[in-house]
Amino acid sequence: MTNAAGEPRAGTTTPGGPSAFLYGPAHLIMYGNAAFKAAYGAACIGQPAREAMTDLPRAGFELMDRVLREGRALATRVALPGGERRFVVAPRRDPETGETYGVAIHLRAPTA
Repeated sequence: MTNAAGEPRAGTTTPGGPSAFLYGPAHLIMYGNAAFKAAYGAACIGQPAREAMTDLPRAGFELMDRVLREGRALATRVALPGGERRFVVAPRRDPETGETYGVAIHLRAPTA
């Protein structure tokens, strides 16, 4: 999100980091932003994350499983071919039932 000058608004994520919405225990990729599709290919939409995100270490998938199971956001650092990234995973909940049905993921440069 940006302000009128086109600059990122305070408290928002800087655009550009790979982000995606994943559904269910297979973590099917339902949506990926432009950076995500650039990193993993446009054909990754509809595929299980374990098949499309082959560079993500096992710890990343275990974190997605944990967030889906426990329903709380978590983050860790992961080593990728392009360097270390902070891997943020947040639950996606049904607004009527509160049931966690998927996760949102974001890969970003680590903060100091």
